[in-house]
Amino acid sequence: MSETSKLIEGRTGPWEIVLGLEVHAQVASRAKLFSGAAVGFGAGPNEQVSLVDAAMPGMLPVINRYCVEQAVKTGLGLKAQINLKSRFDRKNYFYPDLPQGYQISQYQHPIVGEGEVVVERDDGTTFTVGIERLHLEQDAGKSLHDQDPNATYVDLNRAGTPLMEIVSKPDMRAADEAVAYVKKLRTILIYIGSCDGDMEKGNLRADVNVSVRKPGAPFGTRCEIKNMNSFRFMQQAIEYEARRQIEILEDGGKVAQETRLFDPGRGETRSMRSKEEADDYRYFPDPDLLPLELDPAWVKRIEQTLPELPDAKKARFQAQYGLSAYDAGVLIAEQARADFFEAAAKGRDAKLVANWVTNDLAAKLSAGGVEIENSPIFPAAVAELVQLIEDGVISSKIAKDVFERMWLGEGSASAIVERQGLRQVSDSGALEAIIDRLIAANPGQAAAVKAKPQAIGWFVGQVMRETGGKANPAAVNQLLRGKLGA
Repeated sequence: MSETSKLIEGRTGPWEIVLGLEVHAQVASRAKLFSGAAVGFGAGPNEQVSLVDAAMPGMLPVINRYCVEQAVKTGLGLKAQINLKSRFDRKNYFYPDLPQGYQISQYQHPIVGEGEVVVERDDGTTFTVGIERLHLEQDAGKSLHDQDPNATYVDLNRAGTPLMEIVSKPDMRAADEAVAYVKKLRTILIYIGSCDGDMEKGNLRADVNVSVRKPGAPFGTRCEIKNMNSFRFMQQAIEYEARRQIEILEDGGKVAQETRLFDPGRGETRSMRSKEEADDYRYFPDPDLLPLELDPAWVKRIEQTLPELPDAKKARFQAQYGLSAYDAGVLIAEQARADFFEAAAKGRDAKLVANWVTNDLAAKLSAGGVEIENSPIFPAAVAELVQLIEDGVISSKIAKDVFERMWLGEGSASAIVERQGLRQVSDSGALEAIIDRLIAANPGQAAAVKAKPQAIGWFVGQVMRETGGKANPAAVNQLLRGKLGA
């Protein structure tokens, strides 16, 4: 994508979007960041709240070592600096769902420093997004406004839930770049195992900072769009917000720095509150928590447990299986899909397996709203189907019918082929008899093939029709070429 193609044309000329994201990823931990209360989705209101979470007097926070480990592991996966000394601070603000009156977070001394993520666009080109920091913090509770027309209820189940806030540098210049970045970040987190990436449950959400400027000019005033947990809505929100700011500036106004929310129904952002600065939060070191000091040997041991990450897996798929960059990219985008492919591809035509996994199987799963982990067709079943194609037992066309029957639960590929009589006709004697009869009955077509070899396709079609699509196309072509001199 060229730099020019990213620009938005306004009345006064082109404008450039500048985007930076703060992604909140819920740590895949069974307990909260500073208490032993359970973390989970679907519990009844206030069923997972400890005295620490409820900020009862005299309760003291105790750091969850596992959450620290997950933050370090994520930082290593982002090729970021691991800070051996970090500190927790109190970020003071008042909401009904924040019982302490402050959030325990990290400000000037985060656990993870600068890193980077290489992101691939749809056209195969790449761009790099700098990571400014990753810090640990506790989530707030949730205000419920739809339980009573005259009252707001508070559910503290989320209060104290461990979050990693991953702050990017303002390196993105288009809405689709921001979406691609969050998709890549989500994939990395899932591979590492530090976050399940479930955006629907709010386990991964992003605050998007949007500003606009004339190309080459200093950064403009930014507005923050809060709690984006949908790629489609993120794209719409950024595009709307950029246009809104451009119109304000072209009309001679000034963009007010503020926090905004996206209204999916109207497809527009609306003001939530004026944007606070760091000073407004009155950060200070949390007196109940000692500074966090990490043993370099412990960090090294964590690094040795890192799994194969997406970029490395993509390169291996290309080298080991001979896949194109596109096919490898589609497969590794979801860890479960990559694992499914590898399980099915052992000893098989990897390209053929990739096609079945990313096309036919993916289409069925999508139509049925089924995740690949819950696929009714297992990797071994795909491998068996591909083996039948490779061995010439069935054609690719017949395999489509077999796959449909497999999806409906009619049994294995081999069983379906035998039961339905779908084996390819590869017997040269049987095919030769059909071909001889067709040539004798169609001398004009036979003569045409000698003058125009591609006309042989007519005979191939006739043979396939007479055999009900069961003739082996390769055998048919070979016999026809020999008999017609094509």
